[in-house]
Amino acid sequence: MGIGASIFLVAAGAILAFAVTRDVSGIDIATVGWILMIVGIVGLLLSLVFWSSWGGFGTWRRETVVRRDPYDRMRPY
Repeated sequence: MGIGASIFLVAAGAILAFAVTRDVSGIDIATVGWILMIVGIVGLLLSLVFWSSWGGFGTWRRETVVRRDPYDRMRPY
């Protein structure tokens, strides 16, 4: 789940938990809203943790390059 999906779940859950006042038989809208908010917050935290641990694009690794001298065979040891 990405950051955008997590924010969407938190927003949808907040709307269901705090703004909807209708009653639906067999389901509690406020409870569904709270569950969506919790899932969204957990997903957001996990996304942030994984983004901070990932190197991302454009990172450069410094590698040691050993260049061989083409005239190395001619040198006495």
